[in-house]
Amino acid sequence: MSKLTREGFRAMHEQAAEALERSRSSLNVLICAGTGCIASGSMKVYENLREECAQRGLQVYVGLTHHGDAEKSLHIKMSGCHGFCEMGPLVHIEPLGVMYVRVKPEDCREIVERTLLGGEVIERLTYHQDGVSYPRQEDIPFYKKQHRVVLASCGASDAENLEEYIAKGGYIAFEKALFTMTGEEICREIANSGLRGRGGGGFPAGHKWESVRRHIEEPVKYIVCNGDEGDPGAFMDRSIMEGNPHSVLEGMMIAGAATGATEGYIYVRAEYPLAVKRLQVAIDKAAAAGLLGDDILGSGFSFHIHINRGAGAFVCGEGSALTASIEGKRGMPRVKPPRTVDHGLWGKPTVLNNVETFANVPNIINKGAAWYRSIGTEGSAGTKTFALTGNVVNTGLVEVPMGATLREIIYDIGGGIKNDKEFKAVQMGGPSGGCLTEKHLDTPIDYDNLLASGSMMGSGGMIVMDEDDCMVSVAKFYLEFTVDESCGKCTPCRIGNKRLLEILDRITRGLGRDEDLDELQNLARVIRDSSLCALGQTAPNPVLSTLENFWDEYVAHVRDHHCTAHRCRDLMSFVIDPKVCKGCSLCARMCPPGAISGIPKQPYAIDQARCIKCGTCLEKCKFGAISIR
Repeated sequence: MSKLTREGFRAMHEQAAEALERSRSSLNVLICAGTGCIASGSMKVYENLREECAQRGLQVYVGLTHHGDAEKSLHIKMSGCHGFCEMGPLVHIEPLGVMYVRVKPEDCREIVERTLLGGEVIERLTYHQDGVSYPRQEDIPFYKKQHRVVLASCGASDAENLEEYIAKGGYIAFEKALFTMTGEEICREIANSGLRGRGGGGFPAGHKWESVRRHIEEPVKYIVCNGDEGDPGAFMDRSIMEGNPHSVLEGMMIAGAATGATEGYIYVRAEYPLAVKRLQVAIDKAAAAGLLGDDILGSGFSFHIHINRGAGAFVCGEGSALTASIEGKRGMPRVKPPRTVDHGLWGKPTVLNNVETFANVPNIINKGAAWYRSIGTEGSAGTKTFALTGNVVNTGLVEVPMGATLREIIYDIGGGIKNDKEFKAVQMGGPSGGCLTEKHLDTPIDYDNLLASGSMMGSGGMIVMDEDDCMVSVAKFYLEFTVDESCGKCTPCRIGNKRLLEILDRITRGLGRDEDLDELQNLARVIRDSSLCALGQTAPNPVLSTLENFWDEYVAHVRDHHCTAHRCRDLMSFVIDPKVCKGCSLCARMCPPGAISGIPKQPYAIDQARCIKCGTCLEKCKFGAISIR
């Protein structure tokens, strides 16, 4: 196989772009093959669609294969995550622009007959909101309010097709950086763009790259991509790796060209098997095409990328713990300085950014720093992806400009709170973040505003809570997570967080004392100020933010032994109103521990000593006679 040259790559791009344009003359059916939709059955939808097409003599092409008879052929592709996870499995049909939601395998025959052959929209399969049908994806409020840059190709391309990535401008930025820019110029362009690390810290990426580049005397440097996404409810990086893996590779390769690094590592959670598979496919195809390896495009620059699977330790999202894990050591953070840019992987200068950060880089090199700075706010340029989950109508993956408000994301994109409940709080940044309340709904979201509000960007998790959520229990949930995930190296995190959890557990069981409230605040501040790494330093954030914003709930738990949200089992009781009870005995028959007794056609009663607070009686009662106190 002959070596790919720069001229050969340009010809490859032109040919791929022409093939892509020709393929658009026929129908392109994109079935979401992200983890969420696969779990909902999208692969069976994919198989059924192909079978239905075959039965009707329709030729289904793979990749960008050209055809002559547009009426008898089409493309059916497995794309990456479309983002609209609440509505999966998703089927998007171009050039019609039609988006079908919650598609079932048995719907495929009708889709082929009425839409692919008849050009008709099946209204029952379209998205509906407030009685309005939205056949076209671009008109659905969930998509219309977004600004998709990093996610632009995730649901619009075959995730494993290198030709399609190149056809859409893939690796053009790398070629530009490699042949027309010096390392210093690349670092300056990234710095001028205002790109900040999307893993949570928000450190300027260009400055980090420049710090590594300046180690001119060091022949060995590394580029490390942090794909160890561990926040509960977060799946932004996973979706990018699954849906557009080449953008991550290209960003790393540009970082390598900028800094003089020749080796790259992607650290991915072992719980992300599909992301690992698609990254490996992308690496293999790029290497086979001559875009990875030695003397790339005849430039003299060499770059190799390896995948390292993490064992699922949350602390390995921290830079020094991550590099230790790659080296085969126990994933534990170390004291800094020295920083990773000076003493990183195997003691060498290392650029360490997360998946979303690298995925932004090709667009910046192609379109320029000024273009990127035109999006977002002065201190936080560009867009940010968020995993919108919790008690919101439309959960999923969203991308908005920095500076968008919580109200826009939760209500305009997310469709508001489920079941018309009242909004109570949103947990930003996972276990490292804090709870924001109604007073924060119109605050522009960027790194600085979130910190000022007592939270942080984190990797982009956004969990919405309603009036039925207990904020003391929420703080306890996150403390349970961080206590389990602590590496145990430093005392404040290892012991301090455990003491915090013990206090919260005592409060939620109705055993709290007045002094617990002061002790929670004082201990949380000590842990925040004295822990070794960001895991311990940020672990108290959920406690501190809920204490500040929901003090009355803590007081009610401690002094009144009452959970206003009726979520803490030890602080609630199920009671039967004798004036409403019809004596049907259904509750008694359904009660698991047999805590309900009575005589048919007369009011029943609950033995509180035997009640396990499961709520079965409340759920089964047809007369509304049972309530929580």
